[in-house]
Amino acid sequence: MRGTQGWRGSGPQTAEEMIAEARKAFFVMFAFMVVLWVIQIANWAGHYHLDQEYGLIPKRVDRLPEIFTSPFLHFSWAHIEGNSGPLFVFGFLAAYRGVVRFLWLTLLVALTSGLTEWLFQGGDTLGVGASGLIFGYFGYVVLRGIFDRHLIDTLIGLVMAASFAYLVTIALPGTPGVSWLAHLGGLVGGVLGAWLLRDRRPKAPAGIPATVPVAGAATGAAAVPSAGGTVPAPAAGSDRQDLHKELGDLGLL
Repeated sequence: MRGTQGWRGSGPQTAEEMIAEARKAFFVMFAFMVVLWVIQIANWAGHYHLDQEYGLIPKRVDRLPEIFTSPFLHFSWAHIEGNSGPLFVFGFLAAYRGVVRFLWLTLLVALTSGLTEWLFQGGDTLGVGASGLIFGYFGYVVLRGIFDRHLIDTLIGLVMAASFAYLVTIALPGTPGVSWLAHLGGLVGGVLGAWLLRDRRPKAPAGIPATVPVAGAATGAAAVPSAGGTVPAPAAGSDRQDLHKELGDLGLL
């Protein structure tokens, strides 16, 4: 919950790379959560003075840099407890295919969420909380698989969309004490990030058919055995071959 008061890149392609990147993603999110809770302890010990100093106040130019500090702050223990679970889950799912890409996504979401709140929220409010990031990661996870054309990520996105569809309602106006604008801005940033940071796969030059190398032949389409003889393997660079490769890397073929 966001509270108020008054590259372009390519993810890992092999199973080993995915496991290594997932391990890094886990430790990145674990460290992120440790930082949040250490800040919360210091904030609580100081009677939440950090909220007043580094929370986001809309329409005040001198508080614009707080776009980047307010997601690390919370108003209470219940506030940070409510954010911690979804933040870790969606953050890990957003990061496991590439930590560097995840960091760019985080920067983008912080900007879209914070700027939306700073521009359109009432000027007499103070905004803190990591839920803008949560909504951004949610939007990214739901759509990443579609834009990247990754079967596993598409399935993960469908499961997350079905399981957490209620989150979208919190991005709508009407919940007292909740900055729905920060949620909406974060969601937009996540969707935008899924498009901007999607995998760019090289295309074969026009007029030159892509082929799969075969043992004993320089070029040509590979053949795979079937019940009735042989059938040609999917052409290199095709969506079908990409799907076969991804499933094979994950041990599903």
